[in-house]
Amino acid sequence: MESPRAARSARQEALPGLGDERDERPGYRGPAVCKLLGISYRQLDYWTTTGLVRASVRDAGGSGSQRLYGFEDIVQLKLIKRLLDAGVGLQKIRAAIDVVRHHGMSPGDVTLVSDGTRVYALDDQRHLIDLLQGGQGVFAIAVQPVVAETEAQVVALPSERALDVAPDAAPDVAEASQAQG
Repeated sequence: MESPRAARSARQEALPGLGDERDERPGYRGPAVCKLLGISYRQLDYWTTTGLVRASVRDAGGSGSQRLYGFEDIVQLKLIKRLLDAGVGLQKIRAAIDVVRHHGMSPGDVTLVSDGTRVYALDDQRHLIDLLQGGQGVFAIAVQPVVAETEAQVVALPSERALDVAPDAAPDVAEASQAQG
């Protein structure tokens, strides 16, 4: 059986540019990401400006610049949305993500488990990590199906390279307002 890291590496080879740290990686603008996730642009902006997630392809470089979110960013956003939908509060999600990052794990390396109050991570060695220091009956969100679903959906999104757009280019206000509405 293939480890999650090996599977992610294979996906990155199958989808050119994913995981590639250069600016040639495909990036997706906020309004398209919002539409894909079913969240408002304001929500995405808040999560990004507060550090819950980041636009890894290109961050905002001042007024009028556009962030570009990478595939892994979209997977993480989708997981956050699913945890919110399951009743987990944003502060608990933030704390859980901080612990996952502190342990050097990526969302593709773990299965998140929650009872709506607590959040756990099941790693590839089958260790259950209590991300909020507690324990009781739980449900699981398998990350791999979220990754596969997101891969299929991202193919339909318009992408652009960070080098293709001038950092001071004006944002597409119509796209942003459509994503919010």
